[in-house]
Amino acid sequence: MKIFAKAEKSKICWFLLIISAFFFLLRIPSFIEPYWYGDEGIYQVIGMGLRNGRLLYRDIWDNKPPLLYVLYALYNSDQFTIRLVSALFGIGSIIVFYFLAQNLFKKHIAYSVTSVYAFLFSLPLFEGNIANAENFMLFPIILSALFIYKASELEPPKTTIKSFSLSYILHTKYHILLFSAGLILSFAFLFKIVAIFDFIAFFLFLFFVHHPKNFSKKNISRIVEYSTYSIKTFLQLLLGFFIPIFITVLFFFFQGALPDFLHAAFIQNVGYVGYGNTLFFTQGLLVIKLILLSGVCFFLFLKRAHIPKILLFILLWLSFSVFNAFFSARPYTHYALVLLPSFCLFLGATFSNRLKTLSKAEQKRQKILLTLLIVLIILVYKNFWLYGKNISYYQNFFLFLTNKKSVTMYRSFFDSKTPRDYELSALIKPKKDTLFIWGNNAQVYTLLGALPPGRYTVAYHINSSLQTLKETELALSKIKPKYIIIMPDVGIFPYSLSGYNQIYKIRDVSIYERSF
Repeated sequence: MKIFAKAEKSKICWFLLIISAFFFLLRIPSFIEPYWYGDEGIYQVIGMGLRNGRLLYRDIWDNKPPLLYVLYALYNSDQFTIRLVSALFGIGSIIVFYFLAQNLFKKHIAYSVTSVYAFLFSLPLFEGNIANAENFMLFPIILSALFIYKASELEPPKTTIKSFSLSYILHTKYHILLFSAGLILSFAFLFKIVAIFDFIAFFLFLFFVHHPKNFSKKNISRIVEYSTYSIKTFLQLLLGFFIPIFITVLFFFFQGALPDFLHAAFIQNVGYVGYGNTLFFTQGLLVIKLILLSGVCFFLFLKRAHIPKILLFILLWLSFSVFNAFFSARPYTHYALVLLPSFCLFLGATFSNRLKTLSKAEQKRQKILLTLLIVLIILVYKNFWLYGKNISYYQNFFLFLTNKKSVTMYRSFFDSKTPRDYELSALIKPKKDTLFIWGNNAQVYTLLGALPPGRYTVAYHINSSLQTLKETELALSKIKPKYIIIMPDVGIFPYSLSGYNQIYKIRDVSIYERSF
């Protein structure tokens, strides 16, 4: 028996090794991409700013929680290294995803859905090649999901609220799993706040699973008892979830930048979400989506006695993942990436059984799942800018690698403006000189090894309000950068150029130098 067990473990190890190597191979082209992606440019500049003593949000600004910028700062905003770390996070997510799938399905299904997950995550289709927050979030989210499902297989300890303490949590397997799940999810939240939806999905799953499936006078005591367990479950998850966030809040509080942190990472996103969700009134579309999500959750709660636990877990997680992806009502590709784990599990649930071997009720359920799958694919395809040049992406890499494509042509594949950015970086060597770029290509700062004079890195952040425009004007008047670079297609330059002379004009880019 030990021989068979070792052989089985060996088979799993070989599968994970091969699928991870395949994933890494498909990610290799991303390591040598030029500096071209706008959001990454912002993260890179912020990482440089942090390494140069600037305080996040107060001295250098973006509207996400801090962990992504800390990661960029840790690796000196070097794109090769960050992309490599992103790939390692991806491999970690694949391994954890397999063990989660193994708990839900038979082994051949677990192999299949893990392969699909690894393949889709490796491609530029969902911007897997870009080191965005979503790429780093999936690993902790899936690991948390594994712990949650493991906890659901255990019977909650028969205790009262009075016995709830940290020492108790750390000595009970059930509670350790819950605390760990919350703690890990908190790190995902500190990459991007939408991880809160996974937190809610996992809590509701445990609530549904441990709650009595039938209401009657006979089981009133059990309902009260399990309601108590539900409160404790929430507290255990919340405690783990809250600790890293509390430490983060304390850090910014003692730095005197707590209002800046709260406004940038949380309050600012209310307006961002509201803009895309306006229907009849601000957040109108979001209200409709919340009603739909609540309806789905209520339906699953009522039908939980007739839905297998595995399917209940997948449907709840998928519902919140869909809500997450459509939350801001923006079509950006990487927003769909959060759907990937639950979507692949949903694929497994849809095709895990042959219709001929099922009862009529089960066949009906599988047909409903298949219909939902088709609807979901159509919704994602219609609402997100999925990357369509996947084959060309790898062709571009091989042609460049074999010297059949020039550097300029290789770079222009990603964005026609990328060669221009490299021309600018070759032309201007600020060294200790300062410069200001009026544009949305913060990666030019990275190429030049320079920082903006104020805390904003791109024109659309500066243009967001009269306050940000005024703040940047004050920074320019105080620092008086040696160079001002005005990019085309970003609107009229809103500040005075008095004291500056135009010295170059490259591809409609105007470069001014201070004359005194």
